Amino acid sequence: MTGDTPIRVVVVDDQALMRTGFRMILESAGIEVVAEAENGRDALDIVRGHRPDVVLMDIRMPELDGVAATEQLMADHDLETRILILTTFDLDEYVFAALRAGAAGFLLKDTPPEALIDAVEVIAAGDALLAPSITKRLIGEFARSGVGDAAGALPGVEELTDRETEVLVAMARGLSNAEIADALFVGETTVKTHVGRVLMKLGVRDRVQAVVAAYESGLVRPGQD
Repeated sequence: MTGDTPIRVVVVDDQALMRTGFRMILESAGIEVVAEAENGRDALDIVRGHRPDVVLMDIRMPELDGVAATEQLMADHDLETRILILTTFDLDEYVFAALRAGAAGFLLKDTPPEALIDAVEVIAAGDALLAPSITKRLIGEFARSGVGDAAGALPGVEELTDRETEVLVAMARGLSNAEIADALFVGETTVKTHVGRVLMKLGVRDRVQAVVAAYESGLVRPGQD
């Protein structure tokens, strides 16, 4: 809930049974499912029409997949909807593309119901979410693909203070705000302030985009201590 207003969600999945299951889980928590779509192409019109807070977006769908749909929706800067990617595969080859396209988070479809509800609430509140196992796998994917050879190419990085750079590196390692606070011996509120400044200076939407940018630019490298 955002104040007294329910979080509004559109569910996009090519399987009717999955859409029904997601609807039941979310509505049991007072989250309003305003519409459903069975492919990415239909989702474009539905999301633009309803302008929900969050879209649950499957990756693999006919006509237009979740990555392409995410790219098109995120290209609309007047749209404040945030996208949570859901897939059956924990090492889906499209995960990185979806996050780079602007998805605010990623979860597996076998995530427990309470975790799905928490994820939607986190995304709706403006935060970003990556399952811990996915963060580790993405780092491994960076290592295999060799991205990050363009060190220093991250726009805005020169504006970061030393502490903000430390926070960005910790974010890229998959640490939560609480874990960053413990590691840097500061309060969690202070960490949230640093994260906000990092996002502003890098010109990115959320911490997922900041992490992607940090690895792509070479500021952070897989296996780096």
